[in-house]
Amino acid sequence: MVSSNDIDILLSVVIVNYRTPQYVIDCLGALFPELAEFEARVVIVDNHSGDNSPGTISEWLEKQEYKHIVQLVQSGTNGGFSSGNNIGIKAVKARYYLLLNSDTLIRPGAIRKIIETAHASPRAGLISPRLEWPDEKSQESCFRFHTPVSELCSSAQTGLIDGIFNRYIVALQVQSILTKPQWTSFACVLIKHEVIQQVGLMDERYFMYYEDVEFCHRAGKAGWEIVNQPQARVIHLRGGSSSVKENTKQKKRLPRYYYESRTLCFYQTCGWLGLTLANIFWEAGRLLSKTRQVLGRPDKAAIECQWRDIWTNWLAPMTAYTHPSANKARRS
Repeated sequence: MVSSNDIDILLSVVIVNYRTPQYVIDCLGALFPELAEFEARVVIVDNHSGDNSPGTISEWLEKQEYKHIVQLVQSGTNGGFSSGNNIGIKAVKARYYLLLNSDTLIRPGAIRKIIETAHASPRAGLISPRLEWPDEKSQESCFRFHTPVSELCSSAQTGLIDGIFNRYIVALQVQSILTKPQWTSFACVLIKHEVIQQVGLMDERYFMYYEDVEFCHRAGKAGWEIVNQPQARVIHLRGGSSSVKENTKQKKRLPRYYYESRTLCFYQTCGWLGLTLANIFWEAGRLLSKTRQVLGRPDKAAIECQWRDIWTNWLAPMTAYTHPSANKARRS
């Protein structure tokens, strides 16, 4: 942990790479000019990519003016998103840690605005920017916590249900003013060192997904606010190393680690009863969705095998995740 007396610099930017070297290079190209006014370091953690990512990134860095502020750390294993970020956080003692996805591009002035917001808000422990596409169209990045009722809405996909339980829908509408959501995307987020000192590092029992929900839940319980500053804008290309988003669009089966993370998060934030109700409510919502066919409307299909995959680790929610490398031959 980092105490106030041990802080070396103002800002440490942590970027985790897994087989996305060109994204990292593009990310750094946009990032470096924004760090000129700050005492900053950049830690790139290669999550045991098993390709030439470290060499490609190092070769590019050798030609860059800002290479002296960059530290490339090669992890001996791919422990997932939380593990990679924790390695980066522990590498440098800083007042602020900016966790930054490799598939992001910082727009001019964004880091300055995030840091100004952190300075101005003593109880703001985590500050996120507005995420957007290259054409400036916004992306959802602020959310309510998942609950059994939100699972009902998610699986029912019915306007009537959404209208009745609107205040439980997880995704919040993008705002043009500063807001305080319950949790925010960790594609880009600034975390104060005091938060980490008080609540600890990211939970490495998550391989990928839901770790940002759990961390924000833990920080909120400790009295910290999660703040979204839309005046700070960051492009999120959503082209990272995970196939989950693309599979979701195509309704293809998601990897086991996704459901393991979901189960663990519900257990940690809602307890075992909350987890059980979440699954039951999801199944009820799915039943409602299928009744659309009876009414002559198209059924909004769920993701393949989701009806059973949500029960993954239900009886043992703290079970260690299944690494993707051991799950390639998962049965259908």
